[in-house]
Parts: sequence; structure tokens; C-alpha cells
Amino acid sequence: MSGKERSFRTDAVVLRRQDFGEADRLLVLLTPGHGKIRAISKGARKPIARQTGHVELFALVDMLIARGRELHIVSQAETKEAFLPLREDLIRGTYANHLVELLDRFTAEQDTGRAEFDLLVNALGWLCEEHDPRLVARYYELVLLGLAGFAPTLHRCGIGQEPLEPQDQFFSPADGGVICPEHRAGLDRGTPISLNALKTLRYLQTRPWQAVCVLTIGTPLHRELERLMLAYITYLLEQRLQSVDFLRRLRRESL
Repeated sequence: MSGKERSFRTDAVVLRRQDFGEADRLLVLLTPGHGKIRAISKGARKPIARQTGHVELFALVDMLIARGRELHIVSQAETKEAFLPLREDLIRGTYANHLVELLDRFTAEQDTGRAEFDLLVNALGWLCEEHDPRLVARYYELVLLGLAGFAPTLHRCGIGQEPLEPQDQFFSPADGGVICPEHRAGLDRGTPISLNALKTLRYLQTRPWQAVCVLTIGTPLHRELERLMLAYITYLLEQRLQSVDFLRRLRRESL
């Protein structure tokens, strides 16, 4: 095995980390070319270790990684973007954890590629700026679902496949998205979705972030979008997201 094969250099986002042994840290990393990988950062918990401060949660890091049978070893690490606001602001940090949890749930270790990596890095950056984190979350959810093959149907009825008319419709996670009143009749599933919410979801699903980030969305519409998207995601995953429960607790405590 050549030296090139024994190790590789890559950008990586630290998705999760936990103490490992007496002084090491076990990291779950997202890379653009190797998907999600697990690696040990040796001595990272020692104050004088070279990697201390370079393997922080959510950080974008330039790494030299030595291959291992089960776990890789981080040989070198240099922070490229720390995304400090995500560790200094509890709300934005919770939204960052939401992005990471979604990616973790919808992708296997070898399934992620450059598109998912770029989306996450960009979204972490958007959360550090003055953008509404709720808008970042909804946009990220729709783009990630599209990459994972679970994009909700927003332009045609999820049952009859006919184009949707410009009127209030119904959103049915079980049918993959929006269904029309005609096909919803007699069914015990599907919740109302306002025309404004449908138009907004369509816009988020089909426009780049540069066009989306200038939107001004009122709180009632934000609540409807969140309710619909999280119902769809919960249906797909067959379980609730821990980050969402924590965010809701934070909101209640801030009232």
C-alpha cells in the first residue's frame, strides 16, 4: 500500500464528537469525497495538543487523515472556518444541530457527496449571518430532501398527478406532498395548506439561496411552514427529531 493510499487530505465538517479513552476524541466527519467517516483525534482533550481547538463542533477543518481498519486517525487538523456564532448563540447552535441531525438521518456513511457537503457548509455560514434561522432551516430541509430523493410534491396532486389549481390545498405526508381537495375527499389524512404557504414552499424548492434570503416571512406563515415540513420529515423518518424537541423547549422558556 502506497503512502498516498494510507492517508488522504480533505476538508471536513465536524458533525459529532465525544470523549474517547483518556485523552482522545471520536469524531464523525462529513467530507466532500469520502462521505461520512469516523476518526480518532488523538490527544485532542489535552490543552497543549496541536489539534486542540481545531476539532470543534460544526467547524470546517482541513485534515490529513490516516486510514484505519475501523476508525481513521486524524494526523493533522487546521481550522478553515470556525463558525463561532453557532457555539456562542444557543438558538443558532440548535438550528445548526438540526441541520446536522437531518443530514445524519437521511444519508448513510458512503452516500454523501459534494452536493450535501456544500449545502451543509453554506447553511452553517448562513446561520452565522443575520438571516432568519427559520428560513435557513426550511430552505435546507427542502434542498436536502431533494438530494436524498424525498422532495415533496408541490406542483401536482400527490394522488392524481394533475396540476394543482391556485387555491387552498391539503398536505399529506403519506401521499408525498400536496393533494387536491377532490382527491382528498373521503380520506382521513391530509391537513390544510394555505395558498401562501404552498407558493412559499415552491419558491424555496426552486430558487437559489441568493433569491430566497431576501424574503420577509411573518411569524404565522413561518409556523405553518415549520409544521408542514416537520410533519413530512417525521413521517419519512418514523420518529421525531431531538433537535426539534430541544428548540421547542427553548422557545417555551423564552416566553
